[in-house]
Amino acid sequence: MGFDCILNTEIKEINSVIKGTQLSLYLRTRFQQSRYEFIFTSLVKNSPRLFTSFQAVVRSYETTKLYRDLKLRCAIIQEKQLIMLPNEQIFSKYNGVWNLSAEQGNLGTFIITNVRVVWFAQLSENFNVSLPWIQIRCVRVRESKYGTALVLETSEFSGGYVLGFRVEDVEAIFSEINRLFQIYIAAPFFGVESVYEEAEKNISEVTIPRQEDQIEIVSTGYEETVKAQRQRYEVGRSAAANANGAEADIELNEDLGLACERLPDGVTID
Repeated sequence: MGFDCILNTEIKEINSVIKGTQLSLYLRTRFQQSRYEFIFTSLVKNSPRLFTSFQAVVRSYETTKLYRDLKLRCAIIQEKQLIMLPNEQIFSKYNGVWNLSAEQGNLGTFIITNVRVVWFAQLSENFNVSLPWIQIRCVRVRESKYGTALVLETSEFSGGYVLGFRVEDVEAIFSEINRLFQIYIAAPFFGVESVYEEAEKNISEVTIPRQEDQIEIVSTGYEETVKAQRQRYEVGRSAAANANGAEADIELNEDLGLACERLPDGVTID
């Protein structure tokens, strides 16, 4: 499941027959003309960050699309200045560049960075194009009705556009773009930074040794309680015997913890 197919994500609480209340991840996706919904439920209570980590990765993907996707008429220009992406550097900036996509042409500014090629119109900042290096299929120079033009062809994944620009020194800009294009292809940057730690450890080094609990058995006082009950039983039995002149039928009642006369059959303490 590619991240580009995910429309939105949501975390909900559901009632599981097996595990009770659990968190579930809802994914609503789209591929071509079809839409799908997937529900994933984690039954591991010791991993609460499973779904939040997934949302963080998806958010990172969404915020770095300008590094990889062709964008037309998007919010990339503010006060005639390019809104820079993290780790983006401007190599060249050319004014007075005509965009030949329309019949009459549009005058604007052409910017070359280490991530993309950007053009925006002078009269309307919203009329712009952001073309990442990864989406460029080829760079060439050809003749047009406006004269010699610089042509950038995009990949089929981004729509297969043919973007034409008319500049003064077309050969110099063509050489610069072609050179930077080859450098980028050799070491592409997709906007996502990651750090790899190559540290292989022995299983014995990361295994936590088993430890036995230090338990000390302390007297609970049960023996003393039973002894006291026996003493009360003997005292009560002796007192009853002295009062009646004979030894009464006395027994220790475990429920009351007292010595009492034996109950008749069918009679309980309750």
